[in-house]
Amino acid sequence: MDTAEQEKNTKIRRSNHQGRKLYKIKGRPKGVTPKYRLKPLLSRLSELLGVEVVANDCIGEEVEAQAAALPEDGVLLLENVRFHKEEEKKEHEFAKKLAALVDLYVNDAFGTAHRAHASIEGVTKYLKPAVAGFLMQKELDYLVGAVANPKKPFAAIVGGSKMSSKIGVIESLLEKVDILILGGGMIFIFYKAQGYSVGSSLVEEDKLELATTFLEKAKTKGVFPAPPHRCCYC
Repeated sequence: MDTAEQEKNTKIRRSNHQGRKLYKIKGRPKGVTPKYRLKPLLSRLSELLGVEVVANDCIGEEVEAQAAALPEDGVLLLENVRFHKEEEKKEHEFAKKLAALVDLYVNDAFGTAHRAHASIEGVTKYLKPAVAGFLMQKELDYLVGAVANPKKPFAAIVGGSKMSSKIGVIESLLEKVDILILGGGMIFIFYKAQGYSVGSSLVEEDKLELATTFLEKAKTKGVFPAPPHRCCYC
């Protein structure tokens, strides 16, 4: 947040989908959860931007009135969209209500851009332009360069709670890397695919066969798990 607002002299300040980058939290809210409210950000945002930042819900008549009454340099911080179950279900009416508050959409949250949620993908159907931000572009430029012309040996780290959201990434990297490091909850499906007990750890049972396929392909290419061990689980 601090680095993003070093551009005090810019005429247009970026309004975007920053996701959890601005406010790190543990867990996900189920309905309105006070400890997950974004109001603790208000004073710091106001200080950085040099204007008073106001916050309310993310949809509804009150927030619509606040958006309509914003002065030219005003800032409105929408409340945590995950307070609404419609967010993760990508319900069109919810996305339409979010989109009605603004004129354009800039997504600068690289780490959440893959999610098909109302505030990420849904709003793009109702807002033009809907574009990637400068930080997103920077991340993409770096990744394209690093993957297209990697320095050898080339190691990659892939994390996440579920393998299903990383299938394309793993398939692509297996063609390029010398070492693949897996982290997060998705490691357990690979443990189970190799016959290890994983207790009550999260495993996508319907993806076990695919995990086995990945392991076999990686072993053939010498990435892992054949000795010397080229894949680490952390």
